[in-house]
Amino acid sequence: MSELEEKPGFFNRIWSLIKRPSKTTSAGMLLFVGLITGVIFWGGFNWTMEMTNTETFCLSCHEMEQNVYREFTGTVHDTNASGVRATCPDCHVPRPWIHKMKRKIQASNEILHKILGTVDTREKFEAHRLTMAKRVWTTMKETDSRECRNCHNFMAMDVSRQNSRARNRHLEAQDQGKTCIDCHKGIAHELPAEAFSAEEELNNAH
Repeated sequence: MSELEEKPGFFNRIWSLIKRPSKTTSAGMLLFVGLITGVIFWGGFNWTMEMTNTETFCLSCHEMEQNVYREFTGTVHDTNASGVRATCPDCHVPRPWIHKMKRKIQASNEILHKILGTVDTREKFEAHRLTMAKRVWTTMKETDSRECRNCHNFMAMDVSRQNSRARNRHLEAQDQGKTCIDCHKGIAHELPAEAFSAEEELNNAH
């Protein structure tokens, strides 16, 4: 009998294991299948998260495109001398994984209101603008304007290159422990008509 006949080929051995797997082989196969399934699931999960973290996805809702995006267009965060542009997720979706997941869970409430048509007209949007703005302001206050600090940081500021008004305000903010949102409301979206009374209420709450 030849050597090839004595030793079954690689594919024959694999087929034999599949037909009559040993306990060790079964455990190994289960582990391998579980690993592949986990990689596919995790890859799909992360792909979904990244897909929902794009400006294109945000603007797929006409409520956003027709209202806040049009207000954002042309602001300093949209176009400026440096060419550094912030998109919706840069300001509204946290980068740290745990905080990002929390925000995604909260977004399920927004999906509900999308279905209900809560702000599907300009009139409805304006009626709810203050409530929505206060929710964002409160979050930014509680997180020390975390998303703003992805690009702006007191420690990285060269205040000597700022104009006197900006320099004085930023130094004052550092001394008083203020955060970005304390002074920079309405720089990307229109302020609600009741903004000043709402700001006073928010500051008093903290």
